Amino acid sequence: MRRNKLETPPEFMLRLKRWESHEGMIMSAAKSGFNGILALKAALVTEKAAMAASSLVGRGDEKAADQAAVDAMRTGLNNLEIRGRIVIGEGERDEAPMLYIGEDVGSGEGPEVDIALDPLEGTTLTAKAMSNALAVMAFAPRGGLLYAPDVYMDKIAIGPGFAPGIVDLDKPSAENVKALARAKDVPVENITVCVLDRARHADIISELRAIKTRILLITDGDVQGVLATTDRDTGVDMYIGRGGAPEGVLAAAALRCVGGQMQGRLHFRNEDEKKRAHRVGIDDLNAKYSLRGLASGPTIFVATGVTSGSLLEGVNIQDGQATTETLIMNSVDGSVQRLQSCRPL
Repeated sequence: MRRNKLETPPEFMLRLKRWESHEGMIMSAAKSGFNGILALKAALVTEKAAMAASSLVGRGDEKAADQAAVDAMRTGLNNLEIRGRIVIGEGERDEAPMLYIGEDVGSGEGPEVDIALDPLEGTTLTAKAMSNALAVMAFAPRGGLLYAPDVYMDKIAIGPGFAPGIVDLDKPSAENVKALARAKDVPVENITVCVLDRARHADIISELRAIKTRILLITDGDVQGVLATTDRDTGVDMYIGRGGAPEGVLAAAALRCVGGQMQGRLHFRNEDEKKRAHRVGIDDLNAKYSLRGLASGPTIFVATGVTSGSLLEGVNIQDGQATTETLIMNSVDGSVQRLQSCRPL
């Protein structure tokens, strides 16, 4: 008797194709040295920066805290076997003696890596011993991160798990909140939006108040604000507002690891800032960047707590031991890890 041919369901083939594509990306990244080992090495660098800054928590000296973190991060990066280039750093070469945009770091051997970093996100938070100061860094293969100038960026971001196009930077804030509420099947009153507490956001805040949504106002640290959308424990559903463009690229690198959504557009206050954008190769000053426009390739994102906050515990020093907590996110395998380390001072 002739046996019937076994037919493979089309949905299974679709899943198989997706897996083969993902597996191919993992293999390609691993061959280039862009892997979990590199992510762990990057975490050691942010740990060193956080520990250096922690000695200045509550001392009231923002510049000294930032410089301590910069020095430690630069030393750590130069010990890595990478051919690294800073694309998001402390500023342009004439403004920053270390970790400036365009600076080469690393041993000069190993994978070519573009690096976005903020050695101390939350200098004011550190100086005043407030919550949520972080040492932050992202890696991508060469060309994988937007070479953004040190200007402002209008941003909107949500976490993972939603169909594409739920939010749009060009739509009113209230309309975006209502769209997300529909997607989550909850009232708008149950949506929490994170906004930097700045005078420039008065209209956004008024608009959100009018629809009775919750607003979490933060004083500093919009990388942490965007990151909060990826962690259910924070209760934050959306981030809206104008903050630094470098921080926007860092946040996008994190979202690429977990599948969130983000849009950004550079905001220029004067002609000098427009010239700055042209110098780093940006021709369309009105471009609206998607998440992949901000971080186009595989990304590694690491953040170590300097002061304790909603995402991470800060550096804790007791009995000659320093304890740190680091978030490690890797888009290659979709992993999210929390690394707790304890080492003698």
